[in-house]
Amino acid sequence: MNKNNPTSISLCNNQDSAIEPAGRKQTTRRQFIRQAGTLSGIMIVPRAVLGGENHIAPSDRLNIAAVGAGGKGRSDIESVAYENIYAICDIDDNQLAETLNQDFAASFRQQVKTYRDYRQMLDAEPEIDAVLISTPDHMHAPIAMHAMNLGKHVFVQKPLCHTVAECRILARTAAETDVVTQMGNQGHAEEGARQINEWVASGELGIVEEAHCWTNRPVWPQGIARPEGEMAVPGNISWDLWLGAASFRPYVERAYHPFNWRGWLDFGTGVVGDMGAHIIDHPYWALDLDLPVKISASSSSFGTGMETFPVASKIHFEFAARGERPPVKLTWYDGGLLPERPPQLENGRQLGDDDGGVLLVGSKHTLMHGVYGRNPRLIPEASHLETPAPNRSLPRSPGIHKEWLDAIKDRSRKTTSGFDYAARLTESMLLGNIATIRAGQHRVLEYDSKAMRFTNDEGANAWLEKSYRQGFGLVG
Repeated sequence: MNKNNPTSISLCNNQDSAIEPAGRKQTTRRQFIRQAGTLSGIMIVPRAVLGGENHIAPSDRLNIAAVGAGGKGRSDIESVAYENIYAICDIDDNQLAETLNQDFAASFRQQVKTYRDYRQMLDAEPEIDAVLISTPDHMHAPIAMHAMNLGKHVFVQKPLCHTVAECRILARTAAETDVVTQMGNQGHAEEGARQINEWVASGELGIVEEAHCWTNRPVWPQGIARPEGEMAVPGNISWDLWLGAASFRPYVERAYHPFNWRGWLDFGTGVVGDMGAHIIDHPYWALDLDLPVKISASSSSFGTGMETFPVASKIHFEFAARGERPPVKLTWYDGGLLPERPPQLENGRQLGDDDGGVLLVGSKHTLMHGVYGRNPRLIPEASHLETPAPNRSLPRSPGIHKEWLDAIKDRSRKTTSGFDYAARLTESMLLGNIATIRAGQHRVLEYDSKAMRFTNDEGANAWLEKSYRQGFGLVG
């Protein structure tokens, strides 16, 4: 692990922050919002009265900061752009400039404060209320910890964390700091996710003890070795800040940044990390699963030196019974692998959709749906058409981002993919990665979730946590 201090990076424009006059104790805007959010019985004037359906009074807008301006970071910013986009941080000036050039940025591009270093932004801007985090996976936890310990509400793109230990730490810190949290698995907030829960709760599937989840990913390089040589770092990129918590390695254009980092163990979590939060999420939620007790896996080869995840893998999870719920066996497939076609699925009909899907196998019926919980239907189609849809029993969501914003402004509301849930889901997925890494030991891993340890493979325990490059650890 490289322990050198990070290179000093100067801030971009608009670094000044308001300074309170000496001797005066004022209630800050952030304190007012926090206090108001905990009160009940407050009359809210409808937006239509104030100026239309999309109007938000300036005093009601949250000061949002974003770490990560490209890819999902850009779409996350767009999704909350009706609030006050107060500051944006990105290690790539070109990604940031492209975001500011979008039509949705018209309301904030002139005044938004811009940074390269998330630490400097968070420490310099006390007026930030909430933070969007959309970076490579290895930096989710360091940034979220820094923000939560400053009292900022956080929205972290999936997967929540890079290691199992980080899942535990983030969930605990979220509870201790009493901030509103959400993971960015948008399908969790969609209609299909609620319908899946309602099908299971209705009893129409019968007893569900088996689930299958699959995806067409990876659509990025995996199973490859580290590229040789190095290239000059472009002036628009801070490579040191991009590496962050990870050990130093030379810059190679497009080998890692801006997209292909997903397949590298030092930066990403492979396919199950990238897509499990959109796919495993639905049986995990509907069946009220906890952490698995046994995990095993098989796969194609990892990249040379365990640098990159395999091209294809199959992971078996075993979940213990909970109350009246039976034990569940869930199998994950990626890289073109698919579950066996159920006998009741019509010939010529696709399993799931083009991106993947889920089968929930019950003693009465089997439910199939696509990625993000799309289009849940009993199979065969004749069974779906003759079976009444279950009653709508779950509250509908306004969307994954608005859930989070609404819960910040009204603390009686709750997010449905907050860290109390998202940390368990992410930990389960990451345990699958460890089982794949240890597949060569030819054993089923047995997991003691209370102790956060594998009881039959000490080598597997080494993958539950990691070290951090100096300056990029988990700020407590």
